[in-house]
Amino acid sequence: MENNNKKIVILGVGNVLLTDEGIGVHVANELMKMELPDNVSVVEGGTDGFRLLNVITEADRLIVIDAVKGGGEPGSIYRFNIDNIKNVPSGFKTSVHQIGILEVIDLSSLIGKTPHTTIIGVEPKSLEMNLELSPEIKEKIPKIIELVLEEIKL
Repeated sequence: MENNNKKIVILGVGNVLLTDEGIGVHVANELMKMELPDNVSVVEGGTDGFRLLNVITEADRLIVIDAVKGGGEPGSIYRFNIDNIKNVPSGFKTSVHQIGILEVIDLSSLIGKTPHTTIIGVEPKSLEMNLELSPEIKEKIPKIIELVLEEIKL
């Protein structure tokens, strides 16, 4: 099936008050300024957790952008499919918010459907109280956007 009739949702999550934890939101805001295909919507999910359930279940294809602690250098970019999440090393913490997006996606499978989901995670440098991203993370935004746009074409 071609991607052009699938509903693709790009979901940027995170807390913009905690420096790099807000990377997903910052990327979503940049993507909102771009011209994207009609079947693609960008959602700035913040820390909404369960309130994102309907956004998730309505999508055929979900691309999540979030801060992910994987133990790599700050600014490291991780890409994995939700199906592979069980194979991720146990020290790999996805999301630093209270209700991780993974729990919400898990829940979506219980109430209906789970979209084909890819997570693009970025290793944070700082999680201090500050609205600005650290320079190392901010400079990764164009690369993250490029990865998201590649996902849309798949």
